[in-house]
Amino acid sequence: MYGLIVEVPSAEDLIVAAKATLAGGYRNFDCYSPFPIDELPDSMGVHHDNVAPVTFLGGCVGLLGAYFMQWYSCVVSYPVNIGGRPHDSWPAFIPVTFELTILGAGLSAVFIGVLGLCRLPRLNHPIFNAPRFERASQDAFFLCIEATDPKFDRVETRKFLAALKPLQLSEVPDEF
Repeated sequence: MYGLIVEVPSAEDLIVAAKATLAGGYRNFDCYSPFPIDELPDSMGVHHDNVAPVTFLGGCVGLLGAYFMQWYSCVVSYPVNIGGRPHDSWPAFIPVTFELTILGAGLSAVFIGVLGLCRLPRLNHPIFNAPRFERASQDAFFLCIEATDPKFDRVETRKFLAALKPLQLSEVPDEF
């Protein structure tokens, strides 16, 4: 089983359900809505963004890699005396270093920050097997507590979700 899912009648009820779920001690849950709800991330206790640190680290790797590549080729591998300048002439390294910093940051943001952290591409997700879940992109609001949650117990979690007075409560199978 992937988890238990409830359908609630409105966006306000989804916010209330998310706050109650967070207060109930559940951490591995997600909410689904046909439109963005500004209060929902705060209600779910989501306050972190891991894409920014990954992007910064990717930019640092690009910067250091570009500078080292140019320094090694100009100082160690093939030193050439051009106009009496020192071999380690860092102002000449700035354009390539800047460009590879931006490249490293962009690639890490997309491939690690977005695709990696979101575990994409996943062409099918168990939540798609939930009853009436196709309505989540049209006019329905859902909250799903995953079975991987440390507090998850099939009977107790079902009682907890039933206390939220949902329109529908069902199990989500973990098969495709």
